[in-house]
Amino acid sequence: MSTLTEQATTTAAQSLRDDPRIAQAKALILQTVAEHAARLDGVRPPRPELADHYQQLLSEAAAARGAPLFWPYLAAGLGHGPYVELADGSVKLDFIGGIGVYGCGHSHPGTIEAALGAAIDDVPMQGNLQLHPPSVRVAQRLIELAACEQAPLKHCMLSTSGAMANENALKLAFHKAAPADRVLAFDNAFAGRSIALAAITDRPSYRKGIPIALSVDYLPCLDINHPERSTRWAVDELKRLLARYPGKHAAFWAELIAGEGGYYPGSHDFFAALCRPIREAGIPIIFDEVQSFSRTSRPFAFQHFKLQEFADIVTLGKITQVCATLYRESFKPTAPILSQTFTGATSSMAIALSTLDALQASNCFGDDGQNMRRHRHFAAGLERLVHRHPGKIAGPFGEAMMIAFTPGSGSGEDAKWLMDLMFAEGLLGFVCGSNPTRLRFLPPPAITTERHIDAALELLDQALAKFVPTA
Repeated sequence: MSTLTEQATTTAAQSLRDDPRIAQAKALILQTVAEHAARLDGVRPPRPELADHYQQLLSEAAAARGAPLFWPYLAAGLGHGPYVELADGSVKLDFIGGIGVYGCGHSHPGTIEAALGAAIDDVPMQGNLQLHPPSVRVAQRLIELAACEQAPLKHCMLSTSGAMANENALKLAFHKAAPADRVLAFDNAFAGRSIALAAITDRPSYRKGIPIALSVDYLPCLDINHPERSTRWAVDELKRLLARYPGKHAAFWAELIAGEGGYYPGSHDFFAALCRPIREAGIPIIFDEVQSFSRTSRPFAFQHFKLQEFADIVTLGKITQVCATLYRESFKPTAPILSQTFTGATSSMAIALSTLDALQASNCFGDDGQNMRRHRHFAAGLERLVHRHPGKIAGPFGEAMMIAFTPGSGSGEDAKWLMDLMFAEGLLGFVCGSNPTRLRFLPPPAITTERHIDAALELLDQALAKFVPTA
């Protein structure tokens, strides 16, 4: 190909990306970051000389947001794998990752390189009027991941948050099922904090003073100790609700692994027993995977539980940086109900593609893939701590790379106390659920090793030694 032809078929933007000076600059930055990050190879305490400055930063943060932070976490801006440096000079083992958004850990070279490439693109934020090829590639990749297990999800709408992805899912379901206007969900459901999603979320305190936007009917969850009985109860309640409100339900909303509700997994048999009559009633089925995406034996939890035939609309987010709503061809709207000025930053699109690459490269998926192997290793370690600290910690331990346990009595006070003890020891986990309140871990699946898990178990052991549960 002649130089003239190359010039005619190459944009100036692509010439910029291909300029060797850009590659050299990226390489230098990556090398420099790696040199500094390498020092963060384990947990360490705060630096005393930074204590006053850190407290001032925490006070300023509380004043700006109108309430104190839930815990004293302000990142310094550098990490190394699952380790993160805080602005007080301490280093923590981060096994919550901003509630699952650090899929590759901290300061991952692939993440940094993707963000650097996005920084020189003249499209800082993508949306309906400013699309950029990476956003198309993200949508295509997500559709391909769904299709690899024969899920008929043909379309993808990107969005800036899990809440917006879930709002779009509701729009599609209501649009399809109009004039039906009720929603079926599970006890302990969490859908988000918008007005509509707060109505679905099974936490009355989350909607205190907020008008009820939707009518929601709740079904009991699977009880893993009594699967047949709890399945029968859930199906009986479903039949009762369908008979009481014939033709009125516009959506069945299901987290296949309860997230904020406490990390309670379902099963194929349980969900299928509900989805079959729901499908027969013509009610759209929404699977909320904003937290569970990429953390099970398959990219999607609906694939993990073999529920592809029931997937009408699926949402995802967190670990992908940019969020998404996938849906069947039959759910394509006939009115302009999906439109967003912002669907995500260009850096988010680039990091999403990089993260998906890293997840594939690290063999996360498969019945004996890394996600399932690491779960077994983590669960075995937690079981040892159950025997070592009787009455202080109890299972079950979640599903795959969504780990949870019940501290002490399961009260909110016990969970908060142990969480703070873990924080002081250098281990980051977070609360979830109520009655009981549990503590959860979301280790970054692309980079977590058994050595990291063993380090977390050692830190948890140290925290449990200081923990005295309430009666």
